[in-house]
Amino acid sequence: MTETIYRIEGMDCANCARELEDGVKRLPGVRRVQVDYATAKMRLEGDVSLTVLKGRVESLGKRIQDGDAKAPAVSRSPNFFRYLLTRGETRLALVGAGIILLGLVVSQITPIAHLSNAIFVLATIIALIPIARSGFNTLLINHDFNINLLMTVAAVGAILIGETLEAATVVFLFAIGESLEGYTADRARDSLRSLMSLVPLTALRIRRAAVQSDVGSNFISIGLLTMPTEETVSVDDLIPDDMIRVKPGERIPMDGLVTAGNSGVNQAPITGESIPVNKTVGAEVFAGTINGEGALDVRVTRRAVDNTLNRIITMVEDAQSVRAPSQRLIDRFAHYYTPGVMVFAALVAVIPPLVFSAPFYNLPDGTQGWLYRALELLVIACPCSLVISTPVTIISAITAAARRGVLIKGGAYLEALGGIKAFAFDKTGTLTQGKPAVTHIRSVDCETGVICERCDDVLALAFAVERSSAHPLAKAVVNAAHAHGVNQRYAPAESVTTLAGRGVQGRVNGKLVTLGNHSLFDAEYPHQHDLCEMVDTAEANGQTTMLLSDGDRVRGFIALADQPRTESQSVVHELHALGMQTIMLTGDNPAVAQAVGRTVGVDDVRASLLPADKVEAVKQLVGQHGSVAMVGDGINDTPALAAATLGIAMGGAGSAQALETADIALMADDLRQLPYALRLARFARRIIRQNIVISISLKLAVVLLALAGGGTLWLAVFADVGMSLLVTANGMRPFRFQSPIK
Repeated sequence: MTETIYRIEGMDCANCARELEDGVKRLPGVRRVQVDYATAKMRLEGDVSLTVLKGRVESLGKRIQDGDAKAPAVSRSPNFFRYLLTRGETRLALVGAGIILLGLVVSQITPIAHLSNAIFVLATIIALIPIARSGFNTLLINHDFNINLLMTVAAVGAILIGETLEAATVVFLFAIGESLEGYTADRARDSLRSLMSLVPLTALRIRRAAVQSDVGSNFISIGLLTMPTEETVSVDDLIPDDMIRVKPGERIPMDGLVTAGNSGVNQAPITGESIPVNKTVGAEVFAGTINGEGALDVRVTRRAVDNTLNRIITMVEDAQSVRAPSQRLIDRFAHYYTPGVMVFAALVAVIPPLVFSAPFYNLPDGTQGWLYRALELLVIACPCSLVISTPVTIISAITAAARRGVLIKGGAYLEALGGIKAFAFDKTGTLTQGKPAVTHIRSVDCETGVICERCDDVLALAFAVERSSAHPLAKAVVNAAHAHGVNQRYAPAESVTTLAGRGVQGRVNGKLVTLGNHSLFDAEYPHQHDLCEMVDTAEANGQTTMLLSDGDRVRGFIALADQPRTESQSVVHELHALGMQTIMLTGDNPAVAQAVGRTVGVDDVRASLLPADKVEAVKQLVGQHGSVAMVGDGINDTPALAAATLGIAMGGAGSAQALETADIALMADDLRQLPYALRLARFARRIIRQNIVISISLKLAVVLLALAGGGTLWLAVFADVGMSLLVTANGMRPFRFQSPIK
């Protein structure tokens, strides 16, 4: 059954999302529904008409927004007054405010109290209509109490005890406060939507038009010439293989490959890299990045909706459905909190008068009755500030990370990152450059000690079995074979088989050629002692070796070296400063692994690991440290990434698989974003804890004040709205979090 996505207006707090989800779920034909507060989206599977769906959504005080909900939303950000005028409930509240002012004027010019009281009651009713409708509909549909119902009961109770001005003012302040919460929530969502402004809406498409030539006054057709023409088109009209031209200083509108030109491109909007990357013919460019000093002709590789930036925005929006454990806990608490408050308020209203003969109504001397105190409890009981404390923080942190080139695919993963105790790293392509080069070739028949014809034959046989592989070591062999001019010596190997973590085999001219690591040859291919010594020496110097056999005869070995990344040592040092343990996992031999481990400074090295061994090693580390992040390329390391508490993939901007498989993707092929992401996650966790403490402690203080008879309905509303705004403002701090790349 297909999924339909709708954008929802009027989503003021996370509790609104829960109420809407519960209400729509009860419609006949709905199979599954999920409402995300952070993105204001509803995902629905089922057979229900749009008319029925809109009716249910509107009955719960929300609206379905027109337009394509699957496309990332564009930032709107109207000013607050214009925002108020777009909402029916706040328009009524503003009308009520005008009537309140009229009542105040009347109370000053006439001694007839009943007239001004009637005006205040009218103002209350007008402003209360949408609030009461939502509250009672939620009760009838979901069988649940919400804040709108609490406010309705409080307002009606205030009228019944003669506090008509307070009733009208409280309803007005509540409606404005809810709108202010919705406005600040939209501003938080706009922090993500603003990423859309990075992509131009138009592009300069290059067409080649056919022009027929002529000679003299007599028209003679001598062929067709193709002349390039330029036309400005919408990016939505571009398809793969279209050609576009990007002028100096312009934003690149589409993902593509450079076909002409040379320029430095600022990729910070996608990868977070602070230094422009030089792009020449054949280089990949991303939509939203900024072209430098030279013009580029680019062949489009993806449609606009599939651009890397659009995929990032969509994934970040979808990430909000992966709720953090603290958010799930708060949501469950809020489900029982509101009806619990209703019961508690009822007990506060009746028990003191019945048991202790305390006043039920307010006394003439100003002593508050217990009914009034109970009404204060209903107002202060709104759970909005509590339930909003986590999602606003999470969306701010995830958006801030995306702007720095770190894609965090859910609040659960953000919270998990903040609690990580150890980092496990793959070696090749993660701690090292992933571009090994052949440094030495030696045949057992070599008599000169330098590369000879027999040594070249070892390289040629290795090329025959490795030529189709995408492994970094295979690419190094292929490059060396081309450089030595032996790439045509043998036909491509047949029946090529990969020996997982050990090597590769294939038939060349009918003979089985095996290219593998030292442990494989020690176990299955007897070889000379002096060859063993040469291989051991190369590995002790930090080189990776591959031995080669031709049939049953060992022919020699190839040594390769993969240099550590320039940033690996500093990143590992930063992680140690943050209290992290670091472990390197590799399938390489122990000597090479130890040499690389010493260079980058990791705490522990585990070598000669097959893919299954890496998974077991990660599980052991999780058992030892409790929470472990595995950092790899997102392709070969997928099982190990999945086994870790958190999987972090490198180079997500150029790898669709890395984007899909990892919990977190570093869009640039740059480890320096890792300490930043860890600091951001820890900062977000602190903010979430602060917001929870602020919400609970301030509510408790106002509740105690109300029970002591020192509060008012106005104070309760101000405290509720103020807390919601405070935790929202605090929750948006991660969006401005700065941690420089070192």
